[in-house]
Amino acid sequence: MAALARIGGRHLKSVGVINSSASSFFSQRRGVASKLFVGGLSFCTTEQGLSEAFSKCGQVVEAQIVMDRVSDRSKGFGFVTFASVDEAQKALMEFNGQQLNGRVIFVDYAKAKQSFGGGRYPIARGPPDPVEVAATTTEPSKND
Repeated sequence: MAALARIGGRHLKSVGVINSSASSFFSQRRGVASKLFVGGLSFCTTEQGLSEAFSKCGQVVEAQIVMDRVSDRSKGFGFVTFASVDEAQKALMEFNGQQLNGRVIFVDYAKAKQSFGGGRYPIARGPPDPVEVAATTTEPSKND
């Protein structure tokens, strides 16, 4: 869905229907301003439970809990996206410092995702040089 939106946005920009600065401002403003970071979550908190709790403040578009890939267990934080900026602000004021499932949670506006290396992949160092490995593992003999 997001890929289709990007492709459609590029097409509209190339045709000249929308300019790039206005559309990027709108998407960044809407995406970041209505998305909240929620930290300090209990490991037993589910996405459905998070959505139900925050729905008291307005329409929750998405509730996501970040999971560890290896253990498939919650990392203890997540994100809640609201339909409007006003609802997100209300949830921030109401839930920050409050308890949810026995843990005090911390709520703040989500920051834009940072890309490493300017959007490129990080440079891999590769395997160590065999000469360096041999030099560090060989010790002078004491029999000389």
